[in-house]
Amino acid sequence: MPVKNIEFPSAYLSTGSLDIAHLLPETLFRISSHSTGEPYFGRSGAKRFDAPEPNPKLFGACYLGKTLKVAMAESILHDEDPVNGKFVIATKMIENKFVIRFTGATLKVADLTGASLKKMGGNADLSGTANYEITQQWSLAIHQNPENYDGFQYMSRHLNDSVAVILFDRSGSKIKMASATKLVEYDGLIDAMNTLGIVGV
Repeated sequence: MPVKNIEFPSAYLSTGSLDIAHLLPETLFRISSHSTGEPYFGRSGAKRFDAPEPNPKLFGACYLGKTLKVAMAESILHDEDPVNGKFVIATKMIENKFVIRFTGATLKVADLTGASLKKMGGNADLSGTANYEITQQWSLAIHQNPENYDGFQYMSRHLNDSVAVILFDRSGSKIKMASATKLVEYDGLIDAMNTLGIVGV
């Protein structure tokens, strides 16, 4: 039996009452090249869950992780390939990154993991497909839902046993930057590097 790839979202995503998760901003991590201007809601249309053409500026999208490891895997390792089970990363890159932590009000996000995703007609291909035309339509459908979700959580492509989060710019009134710490000074960095197999050079 052929594998069924992810398809364009059903009307249910933009009209129905979806399973939700309530997230505290304090539980989220973001890796950034900047110590100000966060959370940053990009509008390039180039990322997996950005607003799609013909109007990529319809909404901004901010990508975060529920752990430091997810945030690092989704950013620093996004375009990297391992060599003999290790990621060789320039120390300069690590030195130029900040760990952004947040504060604010509870966020209401749609849950696109596990059984919740299955009930929407989705599967793991949502995080893995290279066809962003489809994944961006999923994001657009949830953004258009009258429940006004702040974003949604999904399984990380780069750490597929862990959860990543996208927030729409409408959540900007709820979430604020609490701190920006140099990644090299952040408690937990060594553990994250060891788990992910990152070797600095």
